[in-house]
Amino acid sequence: MKVIFLKDVAKVGKRHDVKEVNNGYAQNFLLPRKLAEKATDKAIAELARRQKELVIEREVQEDLLMKNLEEIKGKVITIVSKANEKGSLFSSIHKKEILEAMKKEHRAEINEDFIILDKPIKNLGEFEIPIQISTPSNSGGQVKKSAFKLIVKNI
Repeated sequence: MKVIFLKDVAKVGKRHDVKEVNNGYAQNFLLPRKLAEKATDKAIAELARRQKELVIEREVQEDLLMKNLEEIKGKVITIVSKANEKGSLFSSIHKKEILEAMKKEHRAEINEDFIILDKPIKNLGEFEIPIQISTPSNSGGQVKKSAFKLIVKNI
C-alpha cells in the first residue's frame, strides 16, 4: 500500500515521504495511529501544494531574517545590571536578556540560536556580540555573519 507519512517513523519514513509499505503494517499500525494516510491522487496533489507553500514561506522568512541581520549590524545595546566594586555582575547576562534588550531598544528580532556567545557575560564593559545565520542548503547554503556592540553598565 502506498502511504504519505504525516509524522516521522523511525527506520520507515520521514514526514511528507510517499512510500510503499506492507498492507498489514499500514492498516494495523500507521493509519490507526495517524502516522500516515493513504496516498491517493488527491492526497499527493495536496502534499505537493503544501510543500510549495512551505518553500515560499521559508524564502520569505529567510529574506526577513537577512533584513534583520543588516539592520542589527553595528547597533549598540545597553544593559544595566548590578555589579560589585570589581566590576563582576551579581547575575550573569545570557542570550535571552540580550535578545530582550535588542527587541526593546531596536525592535529587531532574531532567533536565540544565531547569537554566538561562548559563555554568559559576567563583567561590566563593552562586548562585541557576533551573529551567524546559516541558510538551508536547498537555497545555496550560505553563512551570513554580523555583529553588534553590547554595553553592560552598573546600576
